[in-house]
Amino acid sequence: MNATETINQLLAGTYTDPDSGNSLSVPTRTVEIHPTLDGMETDLVAGLGFTGTLAVVSDPNTYRVMGERVERALTPRFNVKSVCFDHPPHADMDTVEKLRAEASDTDAYIAVGSGTISDLCKYASAQDGREYAVFATALSMNGYTSTNAAITVDGHKMSLMAHGAAGVFMDLGVLTGAPHAMMVSGLGDSLARPSAQVDWLLSHRLFGTEYMSAPFDILRADEEALFSEPEALAAGDAEATARLARTLTLSGFGMTVADTSAPASQAEHLISHFMDMRPPDAWPGDAHGNQVAVASISMTRLQHHMLADAAPILRPTVIDQTALTRAFGADLGVSCAEATAKKAVRAESVDVLNQRLNDQWGDICAELSAIMWPASVLENAMAVLGGPTRPEDLGLGRDYYNMALTSARFIRDRYTFLDLADDSGALSPELVASL
Repeated sequence: MNATETINQLLAGTYTDPDSGNSLSVPTRTVEIHPTLDGMETDLVAGLGFTGTLAVVSDPNTYRVMGERVERALTPRFNVKSVCFDHPPHADMDTVEKLRAEASDTDAYIAVGSGTISDLCKYASAQDGREYAVFATALSMNGYTSTNAAITVDGHKMSLMAHGAAGVFMDLGVLTGAPHAMMVSGLGDSLARPSAQVDWLLSHRLFGTEYMSAPFDILRADEEALFSEPEALAAGDAEATARLARTLTLSGFGMTVADTSAPASQAEHLISHFMDMRPPDAWPGDAHGNQVAVASISMTRLQHHMLADAAPILRPTVIDQTALTRAFGADLGVSCAEATAKKAVRAESVDVLNQRLNDQWGDICAELSAIMWPASVLENAMAVLGGPTRPEDLGLGRDYYNMALTSARFIRDRYTFLDLADDSGALSPELVASL
C-alpha cells in the first residue's frame, strides 16, 4: 500500500491496526496535498461545513506567503477576521490566551503557518470548543495532523492534548518556496522515528508500557527513500517534496491513533526540549527539527552502543533535587523531579527488572536492532541538505550539550535509553562525549 492510500484509509476509518485487527480512524476529515491549491481555498474550507466568522491566523511571514491569499479567497463567502501577529509568536500559554481573546467572536480558526501557528490554533480552538483547519506554509514539522500541541507552560515545554484539524491543506508550490531551512527541519523531525520507536518499545518490554506498531507501519512506504535518497529532496524534486509531506502527515496521524506523542517524541525530543527550556546565554536557538535531528543522531549512537553490550544491570533511580535545581532552576527542578518519580526504578522492583533484562536481553536486542537505522544514514541525510549533525552545527558548546544529554531524562515521565543508561551507570562522561 502506498502512503496516499494509507492516508485515505485513515481518513475513511478503514485502516486495519496490525496489532488488534480493528479499524483505525482519525478526527481529520480531509487532507489535500497538491501541486497548487490556488483557487481551491474556498471550496476546501466550505467542504468542511464551516460557517459564520472565521479567524484566519498568521504572522507577518505566513501572511505574506499565503495568509493574504487565503483571506482574499474566503472573504466573498465567509465573514473573515484577520488575526495576524505583529511578529512571529511563541507557542506559550500567554500567547494562547491572547489568541483566544482576539478570536472570541469567531466560529472557527483557520491557521496559516507551520509549527507555532498550528499549535496555537490547535490548542486555542480546543479550549474554545471550536473547529480549525490549517493551510501549511512549510514542511518543517509533523504536528499538522496530530492532536497534541507543544505549548510552553511556566517555562516547561509540554505536549498538551488538543484536537485534530478538520482539514489539512498542503500547497506543494508554497511548501517548496519556503526557506530551505524549513524543509531541512522537517526532515530532521522525521529522523526521530527510529530512535523514538526504539525507546518506546524498550519501555514496553521492560515495564509493559502501552505500545502500538501502527504509527510506524504507516510510515514504511516512504521512509526508506526519504532517508536513503536525500539528494532528490535537496534538489527540490516534486515527488521527494510530496514524500516528505506525506511522511509528516502520517507521523502526525501516528500520534493521533496512539492518543499520545510517544511514537514521535522520546529522548531525542527531551534533549531538544532542554535546549528550549535552558538555553545557553545569548544562544538564539535553532529550528525544532534541527535540534531533534542532532539529538536523534546522538540517541541512535547510544542505542547502538548499549544494544551491542551485555544486559545492563539497573540500580534504583537517583533523583537529586539539588542537581535538578542547578540544571533547571528552582521551579522547573521541582516539576522535573515529580515527572521522574513517575518512571523511577524503585528499590523494591529493581531485582525483577534486572531478571527480566537478563532473561530477555537477546530478544530485546534483536527486536530493537531490526527497526533501527545506522547513525551514518541519518547524518548523511541531514548533511546532504546542509543541515546540522553535531551540536557545534547548532552553535552549542560540547560542555553544554553534554549537560543536555545527562539532564534531559528528567524532563518527563517516559522511560528511554537515556534512563536505561543512567540507571545502569553506563552514561559515563566518556560515553556522553562520544554521542
